[in-house]
Amino acid sequence: MNITYFLFFLCIIVCTLIITYWAAKQSKTTNQFYIAAGSLTGVQNGMAIAGDYISAASFLGIVGTVAINGFDGFLYAIGFLVSYLIVLFFIAEPIHRLGTYSLGDVICSRFPSYKMRWMMAIGAFIISILYMIPQLVAAGLLIRLLLDIDYSTSVLIIGSLMTIYVVFGGMFATSWVQIVKTVVLLSGTFLLSLIVFSHFDWSIAELISQVNLGTPLGDQFFMPGNLFGSPLETLSLHLALVLGTAGLPHILIRFLTVRNTLEVRRSLLTASWIIGIFYIITLVLGLGTVALIGYQELIAHDPTGNLAAPLLANELGGDFLMAFIAAISFTTIVAVVAGLVISATTAFSYDIYYHIIKKGQTTEKQQIRAAQWTAFVVGLISTLFALGLRNINVTFLVSLTFIVAASSNLPVLLFTIYWKRFTQTGAIIGMMCGLTASLTLLIFGPHIMNPDGGWIAREPFFPLHNPGIIAIPIGFLGAYLGSIFSNGPKSSNSDFRRFFIKAQTGIDTKEDIQ
Repeated sequence: MNITYFLFFLCIIVCTLIITYWAAKQSKTTNQFYIAAGSLTGVQNGMAIAGDYISAASFLGIVGTVAINGFDGFLYAIGFLVSYLIVLFFIAEPIHRLGTYSLGDVICSRFPSYKMRWMMAIGAFIISILYMIPQLVAAGLLIRLLLDIDYSTSVLIIGSLMTIYVVFGGMFATSWVQIVKTVVLLSGTFLLSLIVFSHFDWSIAELISQVNLGTPLGDQFFMPGNLFGSPLETLSLHLALVLGTAGLPHILIRFLTVRNTLEVRRSLLTASWIIGIFYIITLVLGLGTVALIGYQELIAHDPTGNLAAPLLANELGGDFLMAFIAAISFTTIVAVVAGLVISATTAFSYDIYYHIIKKGQTTEKQQIRAAQWTAFVVGLISTLFALGLRNINVTFLVSLTFIVAASSNLPVLLFTIYWKRFTQTGAIIGMMCGLTASLTLLIFGPHIMNPDGGWIAREPFFPLHNPGIIAIPIGFLGAYLGSIFSNGPKSSNSDFRRFFIKAQTGIDTKEDIQ
C-alpha cells in the first residue's frame, strides 16, 4: 500500500465525517433533514449542485474520452452544460414554488393522489439506484487500484460512508460535502491544467502539435465522428444529456434548499459557471494526457480511459500529485452518491411512509427515524448491486439514467406545469411509458445483447447504444395521448390559471379566482 495515497484518502474521510458530525446537530427536524431548512444561499447551493452533478463519469470519464476520441469526447461536456438552460428557463422556479420536500409535492399540487406519490417515488428510486451503481463500482475500482484493497472491501467502505452522511447529517451534511468537493475539485484540476500548460511554455499551438503526434487519429482528433459512426447515435446521446438533467430528482430537489426564487436563479447561474469552467479544464486535461502520455500508453494502462487524469497527475507530479487527484476523484464519488441517497430517501420516507402509509399522522421524531432507516436500506441495496456487478462494465448506466429521467420525469413535470389539458391519467401513463421504453430498449440493445462479451451473447434487437431518441418521444407521447383520451376530470380554466400563477409567481389566487 502506498502511504501517500493512504494519507490523502484518510484526510478526505476524516474531513467529511467532521462535516457530518456538525451537520447532525443541525438536522433535528424533517425540514432540516430533507431540505436543510431552506437555509442555503444561492452561491452555496450552486456549489452544491455542481458537486452533485459532476460525477465520476464527468471527471474521470470525460478526460479519458477526450484523450481517446478527441472532439466527440468534449461533446459530452457540452451536452451536460447546455442541459442547465432547460432547467433554468422551465423547471427550477416552479419546483421551488410548488414543492416542499420532493418532486411528488410538485405533481400532487395539481393532481393530489396517492397514485401520483407512488409513481414519483418509484421513478426517483429507480433513477437514483441506476446512477449510484456506476459511482460505487468506480469507487471500488479506484480504491482497489490505489490502495491495493480488495474490491468488495472498497465498495463496503464507500457504501458505509455515504450511508453515514445521510443517516446522521441529512441534507446539511450532503450539501456541505458537495460544496467541499466542488472547491477541492476545481482547485485541483485547475492546478493540474496550469502544470500541463507550463510544460508547453504556455503555448496552445505547441500543445495541439504534440496532441497530433500522440494520437493515432492525427488531424482527425479534432474532427467529429471518432466516438460514434452514426450521426443518429450522436443525436440520441445528446438529446438525453440535454433533457435528462431536468428530470433528475437529486438535482431538482436542491431548488427546495434555498429561501426564494432569487436564490434559485443564483444557484443555477453559480452552478452553470462552475460546471462550464470545469469542463473546459477537462478538455485541457484530455489534450494533456494525449500530448504527455500518449494514446498507446494510456490504452495499455486502461482501455476505458478512466484513469487518464490520475495517470496524467502521476506523469506531472509523481505520487504526491497522483494521490491528490485520486483523492479528488474519491471525493467526487462520495458527494454524488450522498446526493443520490438523500433523493431516494426523501422519495420513500416522505412520499410513501409519511403521506401514504401514515397519512400525515406522525411525529417529527418518527419521520426522522423513518428517513434514517430508509437511507440505510437504500445504501445497502445500492452497495449489494455494486458488489454483484464488479466484473461488468456499467458505465452505460450513467447515460441510461439521463434517458430514464428525460423520458419519465421530464414529460410529467413539463405538462403538469404548462399544459391545461394534462390529466392524472396522462401523468401515470407518461411515467409508465417512459420507464418501460427506456429500460426495454436497454435490455434489447447492444449494451446487454452483444455477441462479443455482452450479458446476452447474441445480436441485439435494437441497434442504438443510446435509445433516447426513441424512448424520450415515447414518454411525451404517452403523457399526451393518456391525457387526450382519458375520461378523468379535466382542469377548469380557473383551476389551471390559479395553479399556473402560483407556479410562476408563488401567489396563491384561490380566494380571488372562482
